[in-house]
Amino acid sequence: AFPENFPLPVVIVQHMPEQFTGLFAEWLNARCRLRVREAAEGDPLCAGIIYIARGNWHMEVLAASHAGMPATLHLNQGQLENHCRPAVDVLFRSVARVYGSGVLAVVLTGMGSDGLMGCRTIREHGGSVLVQDQASSTIWGMPGAVANAGLAHNVLPLNDLAPEILRIVSRTPAVAEQARELLKSVV
Repeated sequence: AFPENFPLPVVIVQHMPEQFTGLFAEWLNARCRLRVREAAEGDPLCAGIIYIARGNWHMEVLAASHAGMPATLHLNQGQLENHCRPAVDVLFRSVARVYGSGVLAVVLTGMGSDGLMGCRTIREHGGSVLVQDQASSTIWGMPGAVANAGLAHNVLPLNDLAPEILRIVSRTPAVAEQARELLKSVV
């Protein structure tokens, strides 16, 4: 549902084995208006591109090394977190450090509580959190953990998440411009 001119980068952690994340990115790329790719070490974060974490690799966002340069992706095979690698908590902590209040986290159906601590960090940095509701989730473990901890700004059915993301990102031209400027200021 995102338009081709979506003003922000999108980073995704999906709990999948290493041999499937590249194929998953290709499958999504054929179906989305935005470009979708499996993340690689050092990838610059660019608006309108969706980056999928590689299976068996944690994905983090690193602040730009120089003014005017984009933030980049860092992949590592650090210890499992929440029995996962990649773990969304690793990603969420890093985006909170880099983008602060400019983060919009979305937690979809999934087993366990990966994302709970990362959402806490995002909220502590002033960012926003959306989660998928129980009725539309196959497994409400991950979104349920975040919602039950009181960390979600909104709990929505799957079909309502994209419109809500678009509403938040483009509430007004001023908010959309602020989001673009924030992206420039940290990249």
